[in-house]
Amino acid sequence: MKLIERAALAALHRCDPERAHGLSLRALAMGLAPLPGPVTSPRLAASVAGLALPNPVGLAAGYDKNAEAIAPLARAGFGFIEVGAATPRPQPGNPKPRLFRLTEDRAVINRFGFNNQGMEAIGARLARRRKTAVPVGLNLGANKDSADRAADFARVLAHCGPHVDFATVNVSSPNTEKLRDLQGKAALAALLAGVVEVRAGLANRPALFLKIAPDLSPAELEDLAEVALASGIDGIIATNTTLARDGLKSRHAAETGGLSGAPLFDRSTRVLARLSHLTEGRLPLIGVGGIGSADQAYQKIRAGASAVQLYSAMVYRGLSLIPEIARGLDALLARDGFATVAEAVGTGRGNWL
Repeated sequence: MKLIERAALAALHRCDPERAHGLSLRALAMGLAPLPGPVTSPRLAASVAGLALPNPVGLAAGYDKNAEAIAPLARAGFGFIEVGAATPRPQPGNPKPRLFRLTEDRAVINRFGFNNQGMEAIGARLARRRKTAVPVGLNLGANKDSADRAADFARVLAHCGPHVDFATVNVSSPNTEKLRDLQGKAALAALLAGVVEVRAGLANRPALFLKIAPDLSPAELEDLAEVALASGIDGIIATNTTLARDGLKSRHAAETGGLSGAPLFDRSTRVLARLSHLTEGRLPLIGVGGIGSADQAYQKIRAGASAVQLYSAMVYRGLSLIPEIARGLDALLARDGFATVAEAVGTGRGNWL
């Protein structure tokens, strides 16, 4: 981390976390952050659900909620970017304060509640973006007061889908009451059928992913894998934030909301490995949760992920962490004799089962 980035992070950490989030996005949009450009190599280049990735290190949803900084993020070293979540109508989200740094734990708790400017504004920005080699996707959400939340996902896809490379059905956020109920077998099958039907009518046919919670029981995970395999979607993102609070030291540990960051790594990786076992390579998986180093990204891949995403670690390490992880991953693959990311996928799954 360069001195200027260290100073910027220190300044942001003196601000309220949500204000710091907004300031970092503004700095990116204004061109104030040094960006390395694309990071790739023959070893890092990957194909996931038909998406050509320069490298397998992606940005998780939640940072650029309203698709305001896509161009600079595409030059930050990521192999793919996910913006959102977007809901049909704009909504303010939950009352503030709703974002907390757990510095001692290298973690974050948020209870945002899908605050966003709505699919009209987000879709317009996505339509105007300049296409690059870095795929861009959208996290699909539902309005809190919707009478038919399952239909909301299809509505957002219909409106924004023509302008993205992939879309993610997010039924696993813990911050919208009863949203996780849509992970149940029957409800999820119906929801995914509606989304897949909408996708079939889009000329660009974006890849469809499902983002799941890390708090599912073994039986629930088995049901979810069965539904996903039968649904026609293209992959699963494992996992979202957790409601668990095991071993936290921070004074903010008791705050409600979803926990992300370092404490989530083991839990989310176990779910990933189990899902890899259940799906037997028939669906690509994207590993998320607690990644803060190249070694942890590599562990996710060896546990069964074809690509990874991160976000919370940037709160503590800044954007320079992204090219550091991508280049470090390249070195780890080379060390172990893998010519491609795909060769390493799942080779260490047994360590997590």
